[in-house]
Amino acid sequence: MRRFQSLIVKIVLVTIWCLSLFFLLRKTDSISSDGTDLKDLNKLYEKIDGLIKENSLLKKANENNKNHGNSDLKSLEEKLQLCKRSQLLNKGSSLEKQNNNDLITDQILQPYENHDQQTRIILNDVVEIGYSLSTEFRNLKKTMTPETLDEALVRLEQQRKTIEIDIEDLRQSTESNRRSKAEKLNDLVKRRIEYLQNPSDCGSSQQLLCKLNKGCGFGCQFHHLIYCFMIAYGTQRTLVLDSKNWRYNADGWETIFQPVSDTCTVAANHPVNWKGEQYNKNDQVVLLPIVDGLNNRPPYLPLGIPEDISDKIIQLHSDPSAWWVGQFARYLWRPQQWLLDDMAETKRKLDIEKPIVGIQVRRTDKINTEAAFHNVEEYMEHVEAWYDKLALRRLKEGNTDPLVRRVYVASDDASVLPEARRKYPSYTFYGDVDIANSASLNQRYSKISLRGVIMDIHFLSNCDYLVCTFSSQVCRVAYELMQTEDRSIQQHPLFHSLDDIYYFGGQTAHNLEVRYDHEASPRLKEIELKVGDLVGIAGNHWDGQSKGVNRRTKSGGLYPSYKVLEKYELVKYPVYPQVPIEK
Repeated sequence: MRRFQSLIVKIVLVTIWCLSLFFLLRKTDSISSDGTDLKDLNKLYEKIDGLIKENSLLKKANENNKNHGNSDLKSLEEKLQLCKRSQLLNKGSSLEKQNNNDLITDQILQPYENHDQQTRIILNDVVEIGYSLSTEFRNLKKTMTPETLDEALVRLEQQRKTIEIDIEDLRQSTESNRRSKAEKLNDLVKRRIEYLQNPSDCGSSQQLLCKLNKGCGFGCQFHHLIYCFMIAYGTQRTLVLDSKNWRYNADGWETIFQPVSDTCTVAANHPVNWKGEQYNKNDQVVLLPIVDGLNNRPPYLPLGIPEDISDKIIQLHSDPSAWWVGQFARYLWRPQQWLLDDMAETKRKLDIEKPIVGIQVRRTDKINTEAAFHNVEEYMEHVEAWYDKLALRRLKEGNTDPLVRRVYVASDDASVLPEARRKYPSYTFYGDVDIANSASLNQRYSKISLRGVIMDIHFLSNCDYLVCTFSSQVCRVAYELMQTEDRSIQQHPLFHSLDDIYYFGGQTAHNLEVRYDHEASPRLKEIELKVGDLVGIAGNHWDGQSKGVNRRTKSGGLYPSYKVLEKYELVKYPVYPQVPIEK
């Protein structure tokens, strides 16, 4: 037990050290003439003092343990050095003051790119430290007084949330500029897609034929369309969709959503089967198989992002790979007017307002095959954490209005909604039991079921935050659609998954790059890491540890999540020079 106490104290002290140094460097570089930032700096010092006071109990518990845990102390010293290095890098990339803030060019914004990326890294570090703290406290609960530990955990969790808010606020001064740049980036990709999809002469254009006949549910079929679309975009072929006798709606895709092309709705010629990008370069119409049967795979698959705009995507968005997938998802997700009217009327009847968190509780045929069972309490733990943080932010901003905690519930199990209302009476739940019933196995591929899953995805994607299982294709579609909204430029992720990290079926390897060395602990079944190693991630355990394979050593196991960063795959997509960068 003393080892756990010692470790917790050290983690807390590291957190205090890193955050105090970070805020000190940030604030002293930008103290304004009116003293406003100086006041904010003093507040931050007070907050750090509060952290120290809050943890005095733990430090006292550790006083009798000075001679124990030399290996932990070595780890502590390593973390201190890493924090110093991280904060010095942040100081070196701080933005110099400009005389004219209205005329900001990409060259002037270059320091912000480094600042934004560094802020995102630090915010993630705080989250991961929080996972570690929570895990150690839960271990301690086995032997110490539960009430005492619960109280300490609540205090520390609140402190963590306020630190996250402060870090997020670092970006407020550039928010309008980032939003403008994000809108321009969305618009550029949309216009490139429109150019590809609407050739002036369909009869002579090269085309990629995609059949909507994959034997799976709606989310899976929608991802099949995205996969087809991305390869069409990469190979500069107009996507032609064949949705005749679609199992959800025999009348086809175009009666539910707008056609993917206005000028090219049928194949111009008899298709030949896909053999490979180079093998088919002279064929006019190519039929693409499902991703499971794709040979000579082209590079235009998730999780890669286009090289020509990669810097801006990485700068602006917390999940660049999902953002790129989301561009194609949003273009496909253009409901016909009757469906838009239905969505608006359903929202009016449910009386949905914001803020709101969406949860998707997956049950029925997927349990114990593709996903594990998760009870309502597991979802609501993260819903409550999101609202607690929002409540702190509102208090900081002087907003004393009552906070209505709203939750949209999507599920294929009709019992989930009434269960949630019974167990959490202080929350306002929205949902439709009829939609849940329509998702039952005996109605799965009916028009009623199709309407239900579309409604769920629509409302989930319009929530402020999403709690679900990423093993669910429906959940991932909702998350992908969220990427084209203003919310996607936030530093913090828009979701919490109870199982998988984000992935796309048939994706390329998901690699992370090691930024700090790590000496493996056999007790924890960890793997060794060296700076520059590539790690193929298998999953995040949401406890400060992730699982993966070191590509250099071929060893698989656990490693600290904070010691790696995303290694984005930059793909040479066509740049479509016919489309101007700006309108």
